[in-house]
Amino acid sequence: MNTITVIGSINLDTTLRVNQMPKPGETLHAKEHFTAGGGKGANQAVAAKRSGANTYFIGAVGNDGAGVMMKDLLSQEEIDLSGVVTLDNQSTGQAFITVDDAGENSIMIFSGANNSFTPEQVKQSTDVIKQSDFIISQFESAINSTVEAFNIAKANNVKTVLNPAPALSDMPRDLLAVTDIIIPNETETEILTGIAVNDEKSLKEAADALHDLGIEAVIITIGSKGAFYDVNGQSGIVPAFKVKAVDTTAAGDTFIGALSTILKSDFSNIEEAILYGNKASSLTVQRFGAQPSIPYKNELA
Repeated sequence: MNTITVIGSINLDTTLRVNQMPKPGETLHAKEHFTAGGGKGANQAVAAKRSGANTYFIGAVGNDGAGVMMKDLLSQEEIDLSGVVTLDNQSTGQAFITVDDAGENSIMIFSGANNSFTPEQVKQSTDVIKQSDFIISQFESAINSTVEAFNIAKANNVKTVLNPAPALSDMPRDLLAVTDIIIPNETETEILTGIAVNDEKSLKEAADALHDLGIEAVIITIGSKGAFYDVNGQSGIVPAFKVKAVDTTAAGDTFIGALSTILKSDFSNIEEAILYGNKASSLTVQRFGAQPSIPYKNELA
């Protein structure tokens, strides 16, 4: 299995389950309330670890109860947290999630400490990055710190994986220059390229636009249809597993973390890796919560 380093967000999630999403100005009664570990970065790290990867994390929490809780939860997963700093003057990131009976969600995020760890703190994890096969990041934490981590990775032949979520219409060119593989969803792809992806032809056009930015490999997740890939002159769609979703929170994070666990650095097994990621995310969406829903390797056998 691969050695994975994730740089990114750590959030404490608060979830409300409702029959349907409220309209503007409407007040609804929730039928369930719970808290759990979350944050796209932490979710991806948990997914990688549960699929068997040696997993390291670079990020930050605040000096508060939520930070203690999140570090404890990630430590229980046996994820190496030597790169996670505790910031005295920041709150731990939090997400507030509403999930309806159709499994759709609405998420509001308070970044807190996630946007406050610095490139200098990232440099302290240089040895961790150098020994990794892949480093994964998203847009829920400080981008200048991600750029620093990706620069260290590229200088040491470590493959970089960017999940551009939440999407930015103006992607930092210095980050794209050191990104090996990008994994957006349909909405993020349109924001990044200006191309609405609704069939295989438009998916290929969007992938070509991302290649033109210097990115070697492109995987575009297309919801219940699966995932489209384009790398080394090869492209195609790997279908998703058909299941009844109850909560789509962390589905994409599970896909990325699981996929990266078995993906080869030359991308030669990309279809196999996507299929594995699809299977993992198909289990995630059948359960509630972010990290509690992420499957273990033995469930994917």
